[in-house]
Amino acid sequence: MPTESREEQLVAAGRGKWSKAGVPHKGWHCVDIEDLGEPQTECGMCESQTIRFVHHMEHPNYPDILEVGCICAGHMEGDVAAARTRESSMKNRSGKRKRWLSRKWRISAKGNPWIKSDGFRITVYRRASDWAATLSSEDNSLVMHSRRNFKTLDQAKLAAFDHITKLLAREA
Repeated sequence: MPTESREEQLVAAGRGKWSKAGVPHKGWHCVDIEDLGEPQTECGMCESQTIRFVHHMEHPNYPDILEVGCICAGHMEGDVAAARTRESSMKNRSGKRKRWLSRKWRISAKGNPWIKSDGFRITVYRRASDWAATLSSEDNSLVMHSRRNFKTLDQAKLAAFDHITKLLAREA
């Protein structure tokens, strides 16, 4: 049985928090989405579906942010298509992340690896004995430096990719 149809059935059946008093069913909004790499956590709303892509949902009349699957998120915000689009974008980013380290990085005049992607120039460089990264929008209106250092070049590159992914998700 496909995951989405199973999750739709769980919503319709009122599983988990769908049947609990005091838990709003509408009016939620997504504040973040993340890829766990594989299905490994239970949806916080239907409490039945194991999910990989976690939609972090917030409601003004509920004290906690719920970590839920795509279909529950869509019903909670009243727009299943938006939740599916958000998750599809995250799936595409997941594939791009797998290829990120094998992309051709150019070398700057200072000897630092850099690449252009998603409207940003990403530069990775040595900071002390570790690695750090700088993201610059193509028009230089936004420049961000990593707050922390990374032990390896690849960790710094992936951290930059993950930060861009969060920035793009906020824009959407």
